[in-house]
Amino acid sequence: MKTNKIIVSHYQWIVVGVVFISFFIFSACSSHSENDGHSHGKNETASNDESGHEENSTIATLTADQMQSIKLSLGEIEQKELTATIKANGRLKVPNANKASITALYGGVIKTLRVDVGTSVKKGSVIATIVHPQFIQLQEEYLTISSRIVFAEQERKRQQELNEGNVGALKNLQNVESELKAQRARKASLFQQLRLMGIDPSTVSPDNLKTELAITSPISGTVSRIFTNLGSYVDVSTPMAEIVENHQLHLDLNVFEKDLPLLKIGQNIHFMLTNIPSKTYDASIFGIGATFEGNSKTIPVHCYVNGDKSDLIDGMNITATISLDKTLSTAVPNGAIVDEGDNAYIFVVTDKSPENHHHADGHDHAEGGEVEHAAASGSMNFERIEVAKGVSEMGYTAITPAVVIPEGTKIVTKGAFFIKAVLSGSTGHSH
Repeated sequence: MKTNKIIVSHYQWIVVGVVFISFFIFSACSSHSENDGHSHGKNETASNDESGHEENSTIATLTADQMQSIKLSLGEIEQKELTATIKANGRLKVPNANKASITALYGGVIKTLRVDVGTSVKKGSVIATIVHPQFIQLQEEYLTISSRIVFAEQERKRQQELNEGNVGALKNLQNVESELKAQRARKASLFQQLRLMGIDPSTVSPDNLKTELAITSPISGTVSRIFTNLGSYVDVSTPMAEIVENHQLHLDLNVFEKDLPLLKIGQNIHFMLTNIPSKTYDASIFGIGATFEGNSKTIPVHCYVNGDKSDLIDGMNITATISLDKTLSTAVPNGAIVDEGDNAYIFVVTDKSPENHHHADGHDHAEGGEVEHAAASGSMNFERIEVAKGVSEMGYTAITPAVVIPEGTKIVTKGAFFIKAVLSGSTGHSH
């Protein structure tokens, strides 16, 4: 029995060994087969990738629905008279001659305040009224001195008659004349003071004493600041408000020393507000500084603001473009150019296709009839062309294409960014 058990046990181990060896051989063969298959597949894929990348790297196809959804627009490369420019920063400034601080010539308490910040006023308009007992006292003194002068004139006449009859002393006549001169001088002083206060001296009477003074604007303009309020006491040294005549706005630019020789009186400038770049304004140079501005290496350049001055306020920061000599340049709308890293591109309509776009003549960009044919087929092909950018002005940028683009070739003027995205997507799939 023991012998039989030993024989059976040995038999079982032999069977297990045979099965294990067979499984190992089968696995090795399968692995080799799969590796061969994968190797061939990878080579084919790599080959396809390389071919696809080369074919799809510059050509993109858009369907009619895609072109309609992005509202794609086509145009042509144009010849534009663009100017070389200098960029500069600056501020809007109202000359001091067109600014006014409103102050009272006499101290008083503000009774009424008739303006607020932003209020437009005309020269002579009443800004506020003030009251003070001194105003009544000056009018009272004016009336009193007028009465004294009448009495002094009568006394002088009497002294002259006495002196002519050798009855009165000459000294008395001289004293009366001296007093009359002093009173007339005082009346003249009060007369001018009342006029400065805005009171007509000829209307002053015991029944018509003015109790308040009107503070008026010396210029026409807009109230930019108010420094006081009702019930406040103001005097000669206390400004009540500030008025600015914005229609006299000037533009002060800070131009670097190296650009100074390029500037001259009368040169045109286009500028925009730093925080509102959607609107462009015009100006012209009327003065160039002769010293550096503070510690900077910039020189102030003063300009008149021409035309529309709406929305412009004293102190606003601006960015300006100073126009130099004009040159005729090959240009496209700014929206036709897309940037990718340090490179810039435009897209032209072509009859090339992603599958086969190498033609013998090398010039196979689609023109008028070809474009219509491509559009009728429900899709259109676009080729990416590298360009070098130049001067930008008034919505156009000068370009120099890397290859010759035949005259009349259609380019994408709106929707280029979408085509770039489509092209990037197709390239990505190739990898």
